[in-house]
Formats: sequence, C-alpha cells, structure tokens
Amino acid sequence: MSTLQLDLDDRILWIRLNRPDQLNAFDVAMGDELEAAFRDASRNDDVGAVIVTGNGKAFCAGADLTREGNVFALDETADPDLAMLREEFDEPHVREFIRDKGGRVTLAIHQCRKPVIAAINGAAVGVGATMSLAMDFRMASTAARMGFVFARLGVVPEACSTFFLPRLVGMQQALEWCLTGDIFDAETGRAAGLIRSVHEPDQLLAEAEAFARRLIKGSPAATAVTRQMLRRNASLPDPVEAHLIETLAMFDLSRSDGKEGVAAFLEKRKPVFTNKASALPGRLEDLFS
Repeated sequence: MSTLQLDLDDRILWIRLNRPDQLNAFDVAMGDELEAAFRDASRNDDVGAVIVTGNGKAFCAGADLTREGNVFALDETADPDLAMLREEFDEPHVREFIRDKGGRVTLAIHQCRKPVIAAINGAAVGVGATMSLAMDFRMASTAARMGFVFARLGVVPEACSTFFLPRLVGMQQALEWCLTGDIFDAETGRAAGLIRSVHEPDQLLAEAEAFARRLIKGSPAATAVTRQMLRRNASLPDPVEAHLIETLAMFDLSRSDGKEGVAAFLEKRKPVFTNKASALPGRLEDLFS
C-alpha cells in the first residue's frame, strides 16, 4: 500500500490514510487502495471491525488537486449516459476513467460486512467528508473540521453523499452544508446528528477502539446481517418487505449461531459462535452478496 497504513490488532483493522505531507489528500492510488482494503476486510474473518483515521494532523483534506489534466482522473473524451453506466458498470474503462472514484470507495464501505468507524482527527473536507458518510459511525476530535465544499469548486457532491447525507442529517441541513460550502466544527456536526461523539485529540483513537470492541462481541454473521438489513431495509417501500428479509435471516441464524447464543445465555457462559461473516448460512449469502 502506497497511500494507506494497515494494521490488524486483535480483530480491529486500522486503516490509516498515509499521505501526511499532503494532508492525506485523496488521489487515484488512495481510492484504489481503500476500495481494495474494504473488499478484503469484508472477506477476512480475522477482521471484526474497521477504524479509519488519518496519519498526521488531517483526516483527509479532499481530492489531490495537483494532478495534471482532469484533476479527478476522468476521461473527458467519453460521452456517458445513464444507460451506458448501468450496462457497462464494471467494464474496466468505465470503472477506471468514468465512474466517480469516491463512489467506488463508499460502495465498498456500504457493502462491507464489518462495522466501520471513522475516527476524524482533523480536516475532513470534500471527499474526506463524503467518504465518512458511508461509515457506520463518525467519532471526531475537537480539532476536526468538515466541509462539503464542492459548489465552491464548480462541481457536485460525490461518493454517494447525496444518498447518505440527507438520511443522516435531514434534507434542510444537507442542502445548507452543500450549497454554502461552509466549514464546520465537530460539535456542530454532533448537534446535527452527523458525528456520534467528540473527543479530545489525545483520546480519540482510544475511544474509537474501545467502541469498536463493543461492536464485535456478538456473532460475526449476525453482526454482518444486521448491518446490511438496517442499511438496506430502511430504503424499502413497505415494512412487509423488511418483514420478509428479517424472517429469512431469523430462520437461518436461529438454526446455528442462534442456538449457541441461547444455550450460552441459559448456561451463563461465553458463546462460541461458528458462523462466519464471509460465508453466511442458508440463503443469506445470496441475499446479502
């Protein structure tokens, strides 16, 4: 990895954005490496949860604007439309030179089977802010500053942020932040529901790790399925659809880790779960792949 530092510590995968001299500015390599890291974490049963932070004083100061040519590494000779993007979604040229690179990262985060925490230690602007929206929790230092500054640069919010941000803070707040491009502090983000908690800089990472360890006490398979159900079912048109998915999940898990969990509870012992997040039981693998 040229832009990331990866460390696995007792089931916690630390992903540290590692371009401190550039304030961890997001470039093509960082996008590719982040996407790969989340895909790998989803398949790796040694990983229980993921914490993302930045080395140095910034989390991520946005896109690296020093690139020659199209600063976002897009093929300006192409002429994409929605039909082409849908039909050729994974075609190499479309994937590398037409699709939004921040969106590729956030889709990998969204599809990950492990809880993901952003430990925002400093500036998180542009894609530094939008990439965090697909993570499950955002914990911030008092030194953190965030901003959705795209309109000021003549572009638009990306990284699937127009899906995630209104769901997190409501449409009015999302519009205000994106249209003004205002930079705001961690406490403002917390008050709006974007930030889970605010911590002193020297306590942020320890607090993030302690919280992550609370998230990995249960069955890895149940955790993965629960995460995906909450993310997906909230957008379903009718609660009946959620009921159908929950029925299948309860049915399949009740025959395996569910039996062990209930037995451990009744016997007052620690459960030994055998289901894996990488290979869900019954029909769940197809349902959540």
